[in-house]
Amino acid sequence: MAFAHTFEESAGPVQQRRYAIGVEYDGSRFHGWQVQSGVKTVQQLLEEALSSVAAQPVRVVTAGRTDTGVHASGQVAHFDSTAVRQPLNWVRGANTLLPDGLALTWAKPVDREFHARFSALSRRYRYVLFCRDVRPTYLAQRVTWTYEDLAVERMRAGAAHLTGRHDFSAYRSSGCQSKQPVREIHEITIEKKDAWIWIDVEADGFLQHMVRNITGVLTAIGTGARPAIWAKQILESRDRSMGGVTALPDGLYLSAVRYPEHFQIPPPPPACRYW
Repeated sequence: MAFAHTFEESAGPVQQRRYAIGVEYDGSRFHGWQVQSGVKTVQQLLEEALSSVAAQPVRVVTAGRTDTGVHASGQVAHFDSTAVRQPLNWVRGANTLLPDGLALTWAKPVDREFHARFSALSRRYRYVLFCRDVRPTYLAQRVTWTYEDLAVERMRAGAAHLTGRHDFSAYRSSGCQSKQPVREIHEITIEKKDAWIWIDVEADGFLQHMVRNITGVLTAIGTGARPAIWAKQILESRDRSMGGVTALPDGLYLSAVRYPEHFQIPPPPPACRYW
């Protein structure tokens, strides 16, 4: 094995340990998180890399699955292994094997009670809009471009109707398989600087396409095509057909996952101001 000389090996039988990892990826390069036959996914590539480092099969469990084209700057996952490796060696070993656009940012051993998905208190997504007359080049598929002038104050007024605990049936994909549509949005903030607008949404959980559908509605409100109250009217209808267009995945980032403090999960690494 190419990295064996960098690993700290155990001298005898070792019980299975649980490791938490931070993951960052450019979603435009992959067909979403979940393993699928015949296509390249984040989970598949992570499991292959970590299995090689561990010299045994590894299965990775994520805090939140992302769709094709959706990015992550603060994804969290966990895996179990009897292999004993220093945290930095898990990171460096896996990153040597992972393709461009996908990397571990940290790793640490955690209590067996930690679960990347079920232990999470909240998740945070950031949607990045790039507003100018000309489409972007090197930012293509990493931000969502619009040539329209968006009024942030109108967007904030619309977003105010969505905070709190609600049935978000009208803001989820028609193909969403979640058994119940009630979620609590803790906070929606919208900021603007120069050509950039970023929308941050933190909630106890998300439905499929929920942030993208919220963004589609807020964008229409921002252009003046719809009033701010429209966001509430859609919410109360509980009817997806009443909503606006689904925003592209290009500008969407899973930016953070929050856990109880006793797990001591590291915060996301510093990133660009806009994502």
